Amino acid sequence: MRPNNKLRAIHPGEILREDFMLPLGLTINGLARALDVPATRIHSIVHGERAISADTAARLARHFGGDAASWLALQATYDLKTLPSTGEIERNVQPRVAA
Repeated sequence: MRPNNKLRAIHPGEILREDFMLPLGLTINGLARALDVPATRIHSIVHGERAISADTAARLARHFGGDAASWLALQATYDLKTLPSTGEIERNVQPRVAA
């Protein structure tokens, strides 16, 4: 099911950029070096073109503090809020009937 609040879906890359990178003066290249990942990965994430993987979440948690599960929860919430349509799923997937 989708989260039912009316707030817009916020990609975790926007949170990374606005709440972490900008206040700390971090560039895409600088953060990529700190996380030991390709700069293209960070670029794609902060521009909302790529999801945060478990690997990236663990690296972000290690670098900034906190835990990887929080980054993954942000991604999961975004993914659920941006599902094209739950109607198709409801039409095409039948609930399992208990035996």
